[in-house]
Amino acid sequence: MSRLPHQALDRLADAITFHPSTEEGRALRHALGRFATGVTVVTTAASHGPEGLTANSFSSVSLDPPLVMWCPALASRRHDLFAGAKHWSIHVLGAEQLHISQRFTRNGPGFDALPHEITPEGIPAISGTAARFDCETFAAHPAGDHTVVIGRVLRVTIGGPGDFPLVFAAGQFGTFNPL
Repeated sequence: MSRLPHQALDRLADAITFHPSTEEGRALRHALGRFATGVTVVTTAASHGPEGLTANSFSSVSLDPPLVMWCPALASRRHDLFAGAKHWSIHVLGAEQLHISQRFTRNGPGFDALPHEITPEGIPAISGTAARFDCETFAAHPAGDHTVVIGRVLRVTIGGPGDFPLVFAAGQFGTFNPL
């Protein structure tokens, strides 16, 4: 395995720095938007009650051990709560559940008048989602303007509406349409 000299690493880091307010930063954001992602709601328990937020930064990491990850933004007022939570659940939304994702955006009503259950770990669980992953935090790593939170999957619940997930691509919500 070859290693780059320290000066080359410094130049490489400079070459891939994007600032959101620049033309290159907007191009990066636009290019990333071409990758369709699923839409999830991540939930945890807080001292003031159940909390949730909509996220599309969800991915599997490992089957053995069973690990998944997601990335809360540092700018989110709920970042510290979620990045520091011992337990949390990721809810994969079905194509007809856009209204649930909107409940957990910045000014949405969250859990107000939303039926939910409580997991054995005390985490609020939204009923009827396409899938749910109940997790215990395995690791959390700073990563630019986000934190990468990795969770060990304690249990999976599969069910809910339809066969197709709600997806987000090119700044818009939609559904998977098989060829």
